[in-house]
Amino acid sequence: MTYPPNALIHSRRTLLAAGLAVGATASFFGANAVAAGPRKRFVLIICRGAADGLSIAPPVGDPHYAGMRRQLAITDAALPLDGDFGLHPALTSVHRLALTGQARLAPAVAMPRRVRSHFEAQDQLENGAADLGVSGWMNRALAAASGDRRLAGLSVGPVAPLVLQGETPTASWSPGRMVETKARLPTLIQDLYKDDPTLGQAFAKGLEIEAAAQATISRLATPDPEAPAPLTRRAAKQQTRAMTGQGADAARALGRTSAGLILDGAGADMVAISLDGFDTHANQAGQLATRLTYLDALVDGLHSGLGQAWADTAVLVVTEFGRTARINGTAGTDHGTASTALLLGGGLKRGGIIGDWPTLQEAKLYENRDLAPTLDLRSLFKGVLADHMGVDRRALDTTVFPDSANAPPLQTLV
Repeated sequence: MTYPPNALIHSRRTLLAAGLAVGATASFFGANAVAAGPRKRFVLIICRGAADGLSIAPPVGDPHYAGMRRQLAITDAALPLDGDFGLHPALTSVHRLALTGQARLAPAVAMPRRVRSHFEAQDQLENGAADLGVSGWMNRALAAASGDRRLAGLSVGPVAPLVLQGETPTASWSPGRMVETKARLPTLIQDLYKDDPTLGQAFAKGLEIEAAAQATISRLATPDPEAPAPLTRRAAKQQTRAMTGQGADAARALGRTSAGLILDGAGADMVAISLDGFDTHANQAGQLATRLTYLDALVDGLHSGLGQAWADTAVLVVTEFGRTARINGTAGTDHGTASTALLLGGGLKRGGIIGDWPTLQEAKLYENRDLAPTLDLRSLFKGVLADHMGVDRRALDTTVFPDSANAPPLQTLV
């Protein structure tokens, strides 16, 4: 594979060769990030359902990757970063940002308690500890941030996520319906545009096309002699592409709308957005490509919508846990442990991967099945909150993430 000479995400071995310790501490956004100046914003995107980090950022340089993933391995099709990692081919906007130093990846992250239940893991991801009830770390960070004014929080979508719930009042936005605080795992884009006269109809039609296309593909695999003649495989794929394009348009509009809400009037300082559908136990390749297309369009909408404010915005993309290192028997993957996080922003400091890479060597797998985590997600959250949003270290260790002094804020990427 040929990699562009200006790729700005460097591998672990590149950093070591330069005398820099991967996982040592540096600063994400620069020495003056929290000084007086432009207003800083933080957007958290949660990919619900356990997004497969080994497909988000394929470890193309790991000699064990292709053998474990077989037909799910993304090698030559990966968008090139360096000799060790690439990006999923659906993440074209993220890739463009990466090549200009505005996106970095943390390829092996997890919360400290190892669970494979979606709801339990999402609760831990959002409340930031083992059990803090209905209270989220982003809500507590709003209260802990010091400065001349109180920071504002905003959830975008039909459900107010746990991460923003708590004693600090926050705002919620969802067109056409009331925001629900207890519903779990909504299909965000579908619900969000349900009552929109243009995007809602377009997305609903897209879902119909996707269902018809998937049914056609299934009939081609196991034809029923008494069933009507199905569409050709080519026609089915064309229908699926049409649906994906309409969904991407809705996701991009969601990103631009979110940017407008951030910039409008008093605006919001911390924003939480959820995307669903990442639980890919079967036929992962197509499903994940669609979901990552939506994620990429959402990021693109935020980037274009924020304009100059992008330079002062940090966007962090996370999921509750990863997926198994090995492919399963239904061309999918099962619940795992470590996954990939993406950190993006116009003020991001150029550098390599965040954390370390454990490799996919059999002896290095967690419980002989999962990518082993090398970085506590709380350290990544803390790094953004401290470096970019100016939250005090003591508050981070005791209030925002209680009893977490053993997970120091990452300060390594200056």
